[in-house]
Amino acid sequence: MPVVRLVVRAGRTTDEKHALLDGLHEALVEAFRIPDDDRTQRIDEYPSEDFEIPPGRSEKYMLVEITAFPGRSFEAKRNLYRAITRKLVALGVPALDILIVLNEPALENWGVRGGFAASEVDIGFDIQV
Repeated sequence: MPVVRLVVRAGRTTDEKHALLDGLHEALVEAFRIPDDDRTQRIDEYPSEDFEIPPGRSEKYMLVEITAFPGRSFEAKRNLYRAITRKLVALGVPALDILIVLNEPALENWGVRGGFAASEVDIGFDIQV
């Protein structure tokens, strides 16, 4: 049940935004083995004056924030970073313009399925990848 937030500068087309979200989701399915229908994603767009880009990066610079259940191995995380980068590079984003941050709050910090802590329910898939 990852929650994905993609932060970009404004100006991309609807098709470009859909392709970026598709690429992120495909990377999560591949590396974290989440169910294909497990998609909670959003794009936050900012005008250039509200989104500073680090020196040496292009206008395509983006921040990918993923909040996910804890439990994945370092190997799975490494595979996720590489899969995201591969998918986004294929869409024309330079590899050095991709910053990925993975947050893993404890299961008791997730309210799911009508108000239950995720630690109290069967989430339906293995997070020990």
